Amino acid sequence: MSLLKAHRLARGWSARQAIEELESMCQRQGLGLPRANIDLLNAWENNRARPRPQTIDLLARLYKANAIRLGLAADYCEDDDAGLRIVPPGPGQEQGSWSSEDLERRALFHQTLLDGVPDGRFFAAVESTRQELDRTLATGTVSEDRLDRLDEQVLRYRREYMSTPPMPMLCRVMLELSEINRLNADRQPFSAQRRLLTATTMLALLAADALMKLGDTHQAHAWYGTARAAADDVGDLRLRALVRAQQTMLLYYYGDPGETVRLAREARSLAGPAPSSPAALAAAAEARALARLGETEAAKAALADAERIFARMRGANQDDLAFVFTEKRMKFYRTGTLIELGETDAINGIDGQSSPGFQTIDPALIMLDQAAHVARQGNREEACRMAADALRLVPAEHRTSIVVSRAKGLLDGTDPDHPAVQELRRMLAESASPFVMAAAPGAGR
Repeated sequence: MSLLKAHRLARGWSARQAIEELESMCQRQGLGLPRANIDLLNAWENNRARPRPQTIDLLARLYKANAIRLGLAADYCEDDDAGLRIVPPGPGQEQGSWSSEDLERRALFHQTLLDGVPDGRFFAAVESTRQELDRTLATGTVSEDRLDRLDEQVLRYRREYMSTPPMPMLCRVMLELSEINRLNADRQPFSAQRRLLTATTMLALLAADALMKLGDTHQAHAWYGTARAAADDVGDLRLRALVRAQQTMLLYYYGDPGETVRLAREARSLAGPAPSSPAALAAAAEARALARLGETEAAKAALADAERIFARMRGANQDDLAFVFTEKRMKFYRTGTLIELGETDAINGIDGQSSPGFQTIDPALIMLDQAAHVARQGNREEACRMAADALRLVPAEHRTSIVVSRAKGLLDGTDPDHPAVQELRRMLAESASPFVMAAAPGAGR
C-alpha cells in the first residue's frame, strides 16, 4: 500500500470523500479548482501516475503532511544519530530502511549520474539490481492452481448465497478472506494480485450483504468500503460499478433514498453504455429510489432504462448467482418501483420463493413493500395480515433484521386485539433469534 493511500484510509475517507475534501479545502482557502478526480487519485495511490507539483502541494495541505511523508518525494539527508540514511519510499518503493548494500549502490548511481563516467563497478551494480529485481518478481507465493481453486470457491459461494442463511455464509466468507489476506500480504505478480483483489471484492460484497440482512448496518457500510477499495485497486470499471450498485440496497433499506439515487448514478456512469449486470442493477435501483422520493416521471424513465439494458443482455450469462442481474431480479425491482409509485394494478404476481433467480427473502420483501403501501392508505390491519403471510414465506433461519424490522414497523397504530395484528405478533415472536439485530432508523419504511 502506498503512503498516499495510507493517509487517506487513516482518515476513513473513500476516494470520493478525499476528492470532495480536497475541493472543499481549495474553495475555503481560495486555491482554485484542483486538477483531481477519483480515477486520477486511484492512479496516484497505486503508482500508475504521478500528480503535478501543484497537486502534490495541495495533497500535502489536505493531509497536513509533506511530499516525503506522502511518498511523493525522497529524503536523502543524513541521519547523524544513526549513521544511516533513511529514505522514505517514493512511488513504487516499499517503506523501510535501506540496507548498506542498497545505500552504496544508490550512491554509486548518483555519483555516476553527476560524473557521467561509468566504470566496472557501475555495470556490476546494474547487473546486481537486475538480479534482485528478477528474484523479487519470482517471489509470488500463490500458484495458478491455487488461484483457479479460489475462483471456483468464490463462484460456489455466490451460488450458495442465494439460499444459505446469512450467518453461516458470513462465517464461511470470513474464513476464506482470512486466507486471501495471508496471500495478499506477500508480493505477488500483477496477474495474480489482480485475481486476488477481484476475489476479495466479491467476498467482501457477500459479507456486506449478509451483514445488511442481519441488521448490522455499520459493519455492512464498512465492508462495502473494503469491497470498493479492492475494486478500485483492480481498476476494472465494471467491477467498480458493481460494488456501488450493490451498495444501493443498503442505502435504500436503511438509509437515504436521495443518497441511493446518487450512488446508483455513479454506478451507471462507471458501468458505461454496454449492457451488463451492474448497469441494469444501477438503473433499476435508481428507479426504485426515485419512486420512493415521489419523482414519478424520473422513476419511470430510469425503470425504462433498466428494462432496455436488461433486454440487450438477452443471451448473456443468467446463472443463478449473487450479483448476476436475472429476469427475476428485474421483476423484483420492477415490482418494488411500481409499488412505490402506487401502480399496484400493473404488478404481475410473484410466483414463490422457490423460483429460480429469487433470493430466499425476495418474495417476502416484495410483500412487505406491498403491505407498507396498504398501511399508508390507512388499512394497517390488512397490512399486518400481509406481513404475516410474508414471514411465512421465509424459513426461520432467514428471518433476519431486514424482514423482521420491516414487519414490526407495521404494528404501529394498530388495534392489538385484531386477529391479524395478533397473528403478526405471534409470527414475530417465533422469528426472534440472536441474529435479529436492532434496525436503523427508517428500516421499516
